[in-house]
Amino acid sequence: MVDFKESPALYLIAGAVILFVLAQSLFFLVKAWQHGKELGIDKKKLKNAVTSSALFTVPSALSVLATVIALAPALGLVIPWVRLSVIGNLMYETTAAEAAMEAFGHQGGIAVPVTDPEVYAGVAWVMTLGICFSLVVLPFLAKPLNKKFLSAGKKEAEEAKADAENTAPADTKKKRNLGDFINKFATPAIFIGLIGAFIARAIIGAGKPETFGDGAGVLSIITLVVAVAVSILLEIFAKKLKLTWLEPFVMPIGMIIAMIAAIIFFNILPEDIAMLEWRG
Repeated sequence: MVDFKESPALYLIAGAVILFVLAQSLFFLVKAWQHGKELGIDKKKLKNAVTSSALFTVPSALSVLATVIALAPALGLVIPWVRLSVIGNLMYETTAAEAAMEAFGHQGGIAVPVTDPEVYAGVAWVMTLGICFSLVVLPFLAKPLNKKFLSAGKKEAEEAKADAENTAPADTKKKRNLGDFINKFATPAIFIGLIGAFIARAIIGAGKPETFGDGAGVLSIITLVVAVAVSILLEIFAKKLKLTWLEPFVMPIGMIIAMIAAIIFFNILPEDIAMLEWRG
């Protein structure tokens, strides 16, 4: 009997979606190339733009691959593949999937396979509808928010230049606007909150007592430490050697190396240590 998560019908639907996305990308690539030629841009510059854009997608592709691998044990390959090939990211997809599973009473999160078709369909709907909200909001908020970001960036650059030239009045108080707040406080706070949730899960996460791999334990701590250590080392390496091209690869490389480390330690550690888990 074919697993409903890997049925041929799902693969056909997923293939159609991916082909549409590829066709859309190719369409805009051709249109952009033609418009560039109309503007008189040199052909070599156009090729460089295409090449740099293609290379820029590699870090994202690695993150997508790592997330698909993380979600596959619970949801199979099709849904994570489609979701992350259209609109999605590591933070949202795993959080949405786990939240939906918990709402349905599925224990163990993304480490335990979903065997109920209704739960599977519910998780897929939550992951899909949740991310579609951005498509509804962006047309109304993207332009004004972008103006705020640009204004905040320009203001910050002017203040830095004035400080460097010692021309800024000593008693002038810097006024904060929405762009400043989002840039300096809101965005970092949201990101740190998401990261904190994943770290807490790895350290004290609760799981199903009779199921290995769905709660915090020795392997989750090892995976967390390796991911953080690799990311920090790569960040230092990139800054010291001024390798700006390496910075987008830091997170996906850290994730993949951490996964490999988990597999290695699972096989080399004594069984009673490798499978030791505690419950939060």
